[in-house]
Amino acid sequence: MCRNLSKYALIFLFLALSGLIFLLGNIHTVENWNCHTISALYQLQSRIQTAFNPASLPKFYHNRTFCSHLGQRPSPEDELEEHYLLNSISWPEHSHQPAPFSLRLTTDPVHSFFAILPPKVGREWHLGDQLEALVQVHDFQGRPKHYGGDFILARLHSPELGAGVTGTVMDHKNGFYSALFPLLWTGSAQVEVTLVHPSEAVAVLQRLREERSDRVFFKSLFRLGFLSETTVCNLCLPPDQQPLCNFTDLHTGEPWFCYKPKMLNCDTRVNHAKGGYLKHLVTNNEALLFQSGVNLKVHIHASGPDRINVLPPLKEPTKIAPSGYYYDNSWKPLNGFKMRQFSNSDITTQCLTNKMIYMYGDSTVRQWFEYLIALLPDLKEFNLHSPKNVGPFMAVDSGHNILLKYRSHGPPIRFSTVLSSELRYISNELDGLSGGPNTVVALSIWAHFSTFPVEVYIRRLRHIRRAVLRLMDRAPGTMVVVRTANLQALDQEVSLYNSDWYSLQLDQVLRAMFKGLNVHMIDAWQMTQAHQLPHALHPPPAIVKNMIDMLLSYICPEKKSHTK
Repeated sequence: MCRNLSKYALIFLFLALSGLIFLLGNIHTVENWNCHTISALYQLQSRIQTAFNPASLPKFYHNRTFCSHLGQRPSPEDELEEHYLLNSISWPEHSHQPAPFSLRLTTDPVHSFFAILPPKVGREWHLGDQLEALVQVHDFQGRPKHYGGDFILARLHSPELGAGVTGTVMDHKNGFYSALFPLLWTGSAQVEVTLVHPSEAVAVLQRLREERSDRVFFKSLFRLGFLSETTVCNLCLPPDQQPLCNFTDLHTGEPWFCYKPKMLNCDTRVNHAKGGYLKHLVTNNEALLFQSGVNLKVHIHASGPDRINVLPPLKEPTKIAPSGYYYDNSWKPLNGFKMRQFSNSDITTQCLTNKMIYMYGDSTVRQWFEYLIALLPDLKEFNLHSPKNVGPFMAVDSGHNILLKYRSHGPPIRFSTVLSSELRYISNELDGLSGGPNTVVALSIWAHFSTFPVEVYIRRLRHIRRAVLRLMDRAPGTMVVVRTANLQALDQEVSLYNSDWYSLQLDQVLRAMFKGLNVHMIDAWQMTQAHQLPHALHPPPAIVKNMIDMLLSYICPEKKSHTK
């Protein structure tokens, strides 16, 4: 009896497994089944597949033009502008080394040095003069390099005075660099020169930007009833590997794609999220170019004195000048504009009364929203049940008729999970604004575009610029303020995705795209470089305060006194 039962059990088990295999193999044809049943079977199928397949990562399509030229075909004028912008940020040839390079022949900040050149007139420095420091770079063997392409920053500062200003670095393309500084305060001033990346590291970053735009990948959840699937998404996905869902924006033509789920339709997408960062992007040899404390954001020492003493002026100041400088830890614009101090809530509330401030972009402009919320006690944030750090966010001071709103820009946003319904492109949002003299728009969009070819960023800014012009045409008096990119802390991993070199290139494009428009710039790049505090992706409160003071000064400029 037991033997017969055992035989029947084996037969039953064989039939059950056969039926299960049949169902799994034909699961796509059972569309009319109950969702509970489909979900259970599909989850079992996924577990079986996962047990035998390695974790799936996006496969890269090795065509450097594929990503940058997606979307609507640019007009001849747009192509000409793009060509001009790309030429304007072209980087000097990085090396004459044969591949593979040797670390010993790359730039070593320890063996490199700078020297302050004597004044062109007299023996003393005076307010309004221009200081020049000559930098010569050497390799790890102590031999001078004879080509350029290193990414070098320079700053003149005085910690005791709370003063600082950025320097203009000129690459002579022969191993020498000139750092030029306007002398803007009297007293002590110290030159600081920093090697951010050797030229060979810049070449690696260029290659990654053009050929590995997949190194940050994204994902979306698709769900219908109890059935859910998650697939990889990105701005550019190879169309010949598996079917794609096309989420290109209908108004702007901005492209975005996800791999199509195996069982669900494209219109079942629920959210958007950062998928992760691809690893092992560089060789072991290339990784040596991104060593903190060795050749990544390391100071270059002076061969002689690194300080000067600036005396009162003797002549008209030099014409070369950055956008501003710090003195007594307060930003001083150099374009003739007077920045006011908004150090308490009363004066800030008075400035913003009857104003609507719309902030669009990444987390660096979200900092402004958070700063104002903390500064103004009567500004109450509404609970929109938005995810933390994602938004959208809104705050209202009903007594003073103040509205403050923040919304992140659309893909490729690298925040945590965002609902698909909350993905908005800045240009579309601007087209939905009424605008007017009481409307202020603040924009910051740069950090999430560093992994893509520059053409992608140019296209996005072009759409935003056109929307800004449409807004100003239909609602004269609308104020638009653009926040530039800023420096940040770097290590090897951050460098490969968000290096300051990427940010510098995007920053130069951003300024050129909005040049000549009736928009205000807040120079976050110089405000972070000139300050004595360490670089950070999200600048510390002392720097954010200066940015907010600048923003509020644009909204409520100092009234000019009229004398008889």
